[in-house]
Amino acid sequence: METKSGLRLNIGILHPDLGIGGAERLIVDAAVELASHGHNVHIFTAHHDKNRCFEETHSGTFPVTVYGSFLPRHIFQHFHALCAYIRCIFVALCMLFMWKSFDVVLIDQVSVVIPLMKLKRSTKVVFYCHFPDLLLAQHTTSLRRVYRKPIDFVEELTTGLADLILVNSKFTASTFVKTFKHLDSQEVRPAVLYPAVNVEQFTEPDAFKLNFLSINRFERKKNIDLAISAFSMLCKDETNVLQCRNLADATLTVAGGFDRRLRENVEYLEELKALADREGMSDRVKFVTSCSTSERNTFLSECLCVLYTPKDEHFGIVPLEAMAAHKPVMACNSGGPVETIKDGITGFLCNPNPEAFSSAMSKFIREPQRAEKMGKDARRHIEESFSTKMFGQNLNGYLVDIVREKIE
Repeated sequence: METKSGLRLNIGILHPDLGIGGAERLIVDAAVELASHGHNVHIFTAHHDKNRCFEETHSGTFPVTVYGSFLPRHIFQHFHALCAYIRCIFVALCMLFMWKSFDVVLIDQVSVVIPLMKLKRSTKVVFYCHFPDLLLAQHTTSLRRVYRKPIDFVEELTTGLADLILVNSKFTASTFVKTFKHLDSQEVRPAVLYPAVNVEQFTEPDAFKLNFLSINRFERKKNIDLAISAFSMLCKDETNVLQCRNLADATLTVAGGFDRRLRENVEYLEELKALADREGMSDRVKFVTSCSTSERNTFLSECLCVLYTPKDEHFGIVPLEAMAAHKPVMACNSGGPVETIKDGITGFLCNPNPEAFSSAMSKFIREPQRAEKMGKDARRHIEESFSTKMFGQNLNGYLVDIVREKIE
């Protein structure tokens, strides 16, 4: 059946854990946009906590079905990858035997289920690779390397079975080619589909408070301690104190996804609080765990700028959200942010150390009007290049094209 966007497709989306994070935001945006193009969209997952998720997942725009929530996420804090494989395989098997064929199944994060989805030959499989998992996993000990070897092999083998592979940035595309050498030799090349942000949810801020904002999951790889160290250095710099009378009122808000089931989240939050205390900043650094979308938008509206601290981040959705909210972003000068932030125009790309971040932060302390001007440029940049409308049009085009190839 035809719609204004082309074929009306039955689309299944398989995602491991529908919580709060960049990968989850992309999956939710994909579902919303594909539904807006007239397709029937259904998300399948192994976990969906309605108290810790994006609002769209329980608003009724598309159904969310959970299978396998009883299966463990880890075994005594070990074997996370193996458990994720088992949980996703269970979800995939339920989709196979309990549902009719989908025209397209969109999968991300766990590629092992791709061959299962292809058992129904009428189904096309699209795999969205946020980043090769084998590069995110630890290979620090002999035991870990032995454990990861078959998982890493399966990742490359099954990824190559997808009918179409999408990645989130040119940085990830180049990493994909370097990492999966066997696929590269077979001329398997991913296409770049940038994640996006719904610009309509962010209104122009009424005022800029002397508050810096960090938004990220409470994971060590997010390097949030850099934000705290840089803020401390900023506040203790005598030059800044002399030039900005209001510096004593400056604050830092550290907000982000937090899951008490994950030991790293709990431990890292305590480490960050201890760091703020050692730096004498505990009364000026506020920690907010698992804030709602509306709370996040309020933080963005009121802050001076956003600090994005991960190094070599494969993309990073937070900088897009910040710029859509009329706020400049400071990020490390590597990975995906290099492709999304215009250095000196919509934010600053800095070396990943407290000195560089503190120096950039001081520019806004001394000239608050600069933050306002860069924020306006940032909003314009997002509207032109990273809106959800553009993301939806591009994703819809990929899926319709791949199904039409099947029909023809």
